[in-house]
Amino acid sequence: MSLGQLEQQVMDLLWDRTEPLTANELRDQLIERSPHAPEPAVTTVLTVLTRLTKKGFVLRESGKRPHRFRAANSREEHTVELLNEVLGAVPDREAVLARFVGTIGPEEAAALRRALNSSAPA
Repeated sequence: MSLGQLEQQVMDLLWDRTEPLTANELRDQLIERSPHAPEPAVTTVLTVLTRLTKKGFVLRESGKRPHRFRAANSREEHTVELLNEVLGAVPDREAVLARFVGTIGPEEAAALRRALNSSAPA
């Protein structure tokens, strides 16, 4: 599932942090990262967080106020989900994978080989 621009920015902030953040903290960090962009209202950030929670991207810690939010999964897990979604939508997965492998550099190819070798059954 793809994300809108503000959703992606919020997720990037949550993925970059290990501790949960409040909507106000997220808003302040959005402003810090894009000082020339229009400043989002905290209600806009809360709306985005609500949408991301409904989509399963964000978890809300509601034990006390203000609520704190954190990513439900890592950036890497999200990327794997996107890759599987794309591969699941094409009729010839092997052709797509072959073309992808043809576009990566030597370092990425070596990392892919290591990953494949480490996940191969013994």
